[in-house]
Amino acid sequence: MAHLEVPKGNFFEDFTVGQNFQHGVPRTISEADATLYLALTGSRFPLNCAFTVAQSCGFNTAPLDNFLVFHVAFGKTVNDISLNAIANLGYAEVKFEHACFAGDTLSVSSKVIGLKENSNGKSGIVYVHSIAINQFDQVVVSWKRWVMVAKADPEANQTETVIPAYDTSVSPEQLHIPEELSFKNWQPHFSDNQLKLDDLSIGDVIFHRDGMTINDSDHSLATRLYQNNARVHFDQHMMNDRPNPHRLVYGGHIISMCRALSYNGLGNIAWPCAINAGTHANPSFAGDTIYCQSEILDLMALEDREDLGLVRVKMLGIKNNTPDNMDSMFVEKDGKRRHHSDVVLDLDYWAFMIR
Repeated sequence: MAHLEVPKGNFFEDFTVGQNFQHGVPRTISEADATLYLALTGSRFPLNCAFTVAQSCGFNTAPLDNFLVFHVAFGKTVNDISLNAIANLGYAEVKFEHACFAGDTLSVSSKVIGLKENSNGKSGIVYVHSIAINQFDQVVVSWKRWVMVAKADPEANQTETVIPAYDTSVSPEQLHIPEELSFKNWQPHFSDNQLKLDDLSIGDVIFHRDGMTINDSDHSLATRLYQNNARVHFDQHMMNDRPNPHRLVYGGHIISMCRALSYNGLGNIAWPCAINAGTHANPSFAGDTIYCQSEILDLMALEDREDLGLVRVKMLGIKNNTPDNMDSMFVEKDGKRRHHSDVVLDLDYWAFMIR
């Protein structure tokens, strides 16, 4: 009887710049997936909750939440890119290019665009550019990200350092809005009569007040929903040998929690269309309570559109603390400006907002 090996995922020394992956297991997203996503996050954005609202806005049915689509697409990349990850570090140039609906099937590919070995020799940073397409070969979402990946052999030959260039923000000209989307028939009560674009000013800060405590079952089930099989989220036996012996909450779940919390104040942000930059500043664990604060970075009117405009938001996720008790979201450490230890997410995104 032979003992056959199963795939162990790629370690840092297995990657090369220019390497391409066609990720396995295309995924058809169902209405059940969308319902479970709402149950796990409590998201209340009406365009994703009610067929009647979606139809009044020009769709035939409710579109899937763009962050659900992103997490499912992201999950496809894990087996090849981040199965042996220590931490997912950040994002850039995330672009939502086509609306996605229940019944659509996503297929995902990635290209390695950069590598950098860490000074400890035990791990390195892998930079990838990933693209998800639907069954019509339309790009649904694309993104760049960087992830810290362990080395299988600390003595493995060093890899040439290549740090890729990427835009610090997505230009407004690159943003996509579904052609059929219109808010001319929008009723204010759909979103609890919340603030509209014209009520905001650049520099406004909104603390969304509601908090959400992470249960082990919530973050585990959410991450399984996305078929993200990175061991740091599930394997407690493995984590027992780590300096911090707790399973990490998938950073995407924190993004969705903060997006859901931001409804209280920004419920008229109807269509997130790009992430300019995203940082998982500190880890989160089951038992943490997450709060959210948003700062308005930019506002733009759209030519020939009186029903909606464009807003740029800096969304911060904070664990076990609130802005009321914090002097700053940043601290000076070793001569560098760093996130406060209670800040777990710093996400800069563009969205279309009802006027």
